[in-house]
Amino acid sequence: MKSIDLHVHSNASDGTFTPSELVRYALEKGLSAMALTDHDTVSGVEEAVQAAVGSGLLLIPGVELSAEYRGKDIHILGLFLDYKSERLQCYLEEFKTIRDERNVKMSERLTAHKLPVTIEEMKEEYGDAVLTRAHFAKMLKKKGYVRSYEEAFDRFLGDGKPCYIPRERITPEGAIALIHEAGGLAVLAHPLLYHLGMEELKKLLKLLKDCGLDGLEAIYSMNEGRDERRMKELAAEYGLFVSGGSDFHGATKPHIDLGVGRGNLSIPEVLLDGMKKI
Repeated sequence: MKSIDLHVHSNASDGTFTPSELVRYALEKGLSAMALTDHDTVSGVEEAVQAAVGSGLLLIPGVELSAEYRGKDIHILGLFLDYKSERLQCYLEEFKTIRDERNVKMSERLTAHKLPVTIEEMKEEYGDAVLTRAHFAKMLKKKGYVRSYEEAFDRFLGDGKPCYIPRERITPEGAIALIHEAGGLAVLAHPLLYHLGMEELKKLLKLLKDCGLDGLEAIYSMNEGRDERRMKELAAEYGLFVSGGSDFHGATKPHIDLGVGRGNLSIPEVLLDGMKKI
């Protein structure tokens, strides 16, 4: 049975593989399809699409949009997007401007805490990537301010920590509408990572389903025990197709591998059939 991976990040956001390297790695891993779903950007998709031409790998254009639900960060995946959609491109460009302003404030706050990290050195290190807290964490580690990526978040960059700057986000409903306008399918990513509790998660799913949500990422690297079965049951209850992804980031998350997650992930190719019926 062939496997796929529908949640993958490149260095266009906070992954460490280039889009072309991801395509080659997916082929090495024997995947038949892969979705490139960088955070709030589709800038790496064209490179990935071109790298996959003639390779036998189905490269699915995607994105992972950051949204807000009752004060929590909620991620909506867009799959099978028209990544050249003018409306999508305009939104992502506006969002990049907002993110850039946030990054300047974060840099200033780090400097005020005697942890100077300039935007100039960030751009020199990470090029045109959409800069996130993950990039700041890696830079703090590189400069010797912290011993690990995790420590950077635990002490400085995590929600509510001294150098954290809240960001403006689209609503989940707005994210779904934007994805649909670009011809894509909208999927709620890693539902258990929001720690909502089952009743609150059901409320969220009902809200999003009413707004057109298409799928639920029921197969995911961090699922444990009966998690996958419970999420598949929820998908069926709300009439959503089942999606699955590793959330691969390369060296940023070294314990997560492409296609297999922590070693026991299996995302069957047959899931694509359910998506084609939408």
